Amino acid sequence: MDSEALKKYSALHPKPAGLTLQYGTAGFRTKAEQLDHVMFRMGLLAVLRSKAVASTIGIMVTASHNPEEDNGVKLVDPLGEMLHPSWEEYATQLANAEEHELQQTITTICQKAAVNQHKDASVFIGRDTRPSSEKLSQSVIDGIFVLGGQYHDYGLVTTPQLHYMVCCQNTQGQYGKATLEGYYEKLSKAFTELIKQSSSSGESQKHLKIDCANGIGALKLSEMEPYFPKELLIQLYNDGTKEKLNHLCGADFVKVHQKPPRGLDMKPNERCCSFDGDADRVVYYYQDATGLFHLIDGDKIATLISIFLKELLAKVGQTLKMAVVQTAYANGSSTHYLEETLKVPVHCVKTGVKHLHHKAQEFDVGVYFEANGHGTVLFSKDAETKIRRLAKEEKDNEKREAAKVLENMIDLINQTVGDAVSDMLVIEAILALKGLTVQQWDAVYTDLPNRLLKIQVADRRVIDTTDAERRVVTPPGLQEKIDALVKKYKLSRAFVRPSGTEDVVRIYAEADTQENADALAHEVSLAVYHLAGGKGAPPQP
Repeated sequence: MDSEALKKYSALHPKPAGLTLQYGTAGFRTKAEQLDHVMFRMGLLAVLRSKAVASTIGIMVTASHNPEEDNGVKLVDPLGEMLHPSWEEYATQLANAEEHELQQTITTICQKAAVNQHKDASVFIGRDTRPSSEKLSQSVIDGIFVLGGQYHDYGLVTTPQLHYMVCCQNTQGQYGKATLEGYYEKLSKAFTELIKQSSSSGESQKHLKIDCANGIGALKLSEMEPYFPKELLIQLYNDGTKEKLNHLCGADFVKVHQKPPRGLDMKPNERCCSFDGDADRVVYYYQDATGLFHLIDGDKIATLISIFLKELLAKVGQTLKMAVVQTAYANGSSTHYLEETLKVPVHCVKTGVKHLHHKAQEFDVGVYFEANGHGTVLFSKDAETKIRRLAKEEKDNEKREAAKVLENMIDLINQTVGDAVSDMLVIEAILALKGLTVQQWDAVYTDLPNRLLKIQVADRRVIDTTDAERRVVTPPGLQEKIDALVKKYKLSRAFVRPSGTEDVVRIYAEADTQENADALAHEVSLAVYHLAGGKGAPPQP
């Protein structure tokens, strides 16, 4: 390590005094002007991680659904998955080290993680469309350069596209070609093959309006459009030419506010969807004839995909184990439908994509979605091999055709991470193949009315949870209080959990009516305020 070069370059990316940041589920995220030193140091870290695992590592400059003024960075591990938890710790240490401690911190990480400094390093870089992203990705490049790493800058890409490229590179092209063309070709070919089999139902079925959150999704969908078959008729809104990223639009806005985004004119019963700022989440919605807004969130997406895959697996006649992974935020109706009607096992894990992804890897076919629309499907190596073999060799026509559909699904799904473009194509293919309207999909089950609230507290660490965050262990008395409140309402449940990023406690409640869900959420928030050190005035109903 050239300590002079490190000193010189580090001085060009100074750390603001007293600033400490934490690498969380979404990497680092804060105001863009506070991130220059972090980007430089994540360039350093990516080189170390690459040397440690002798593979290409990805760095994505994005703050996803946050406001345009923010930015962030996340690292991508060799198979396109999120950074290993032990390295999240190193990321935090490196980002917070003072200038004079930087070299020592790097040396310590190298010792702890057995990094061979003489190995080659390779890093893929991508960025979203924020005004600050280009300059910040240049800071990343400075960090890679100082430690002698090689890099490939993909420029503007969606987060899932970068995950995909990293996986392709490290599987020596087995997963696909590590280029944007490779991504477009693989997905569009699988999609085209799938919809060949659909009976062409009315034109209206093929129309889809997409709110691109004024982000990268619009750019990439425009690039991909020439690859799409003519049956897919999409119209892009909030394409970033006029308005600000994520402002009153995007998947997060639609999910939280339960209303359509600005800039998209909805007519009754039209199928619409929204991506988030870096295109790794999607939610669907429509307006019925009476003008009522209907949201179709990640739970219903997981259900649609599960119905479809379960039918195919039954036709193929293989004993492949399928399961759905959810968090405590999944609507109770979805869990009930999956378990009782569809007879698919459901597993609940802690909030955070990495927990869902990890659990889904335990099954032949693991479907996971967060209610916010982030999710994907994982196929085990064994399941994939079996399915591809049947698609080729099976003598029985029905079985072989079902295996072919499954094979195309495997190719259409981005298994590295939730991907709005890929998930949208999966949904469109399933609706076409099953001849379903958006209303019929929505009617599979009815969501229980629910309410999300948050309460500011002096210290979020006073709340400790268990049972996949569904029960509170501390402070004493709080869980008993919640249990007593839940008993007052029909079909009800409630849980509280500390936020991963700020000193707030998040409260979720559901019940038989919206009025009851609101009342329960409010009563639970009062209990949290009194027992867990609420700040400011008590919550008002």
